Amino acid sequence: MSLEESSMETNKQHVVYVLECSDGTLYTGYTNNLKKRIAKHEAGKGAKYTRGRGPFQLKYHQVYGTKQEAMQAEYRLKQLKKVEKLQVITANKKGVE
Repeated sequence: MSLEESSMETNKQHVVYVLECSDGTLYTGYTNNLKKRIAKHEAGKGAKYTRGRGPFQLKYHQVYGTKQEAMQAEYRLKQLKKVEKLQVITANKKGVE
């Protein structure tokens, strides 16, 4: 999923996202402006974990109706092991195709 896809038009919405870092690790986060947040990660001004781990590839994102729903979903995703996160990502891609 590229950063240029129309999915990036999620500005001012409640979004949970997963980035794949250049070292193969996954970072899960929440934002209300996905494009701006990814730009911060790329600039090294995002989360401490992502500093020095770019470039990044957006692997997953989901828009929620409220901040509370998004934060709960982010928490659930963060509790998953990497293999389980990859299963969520794969299942999401199949649903989009």
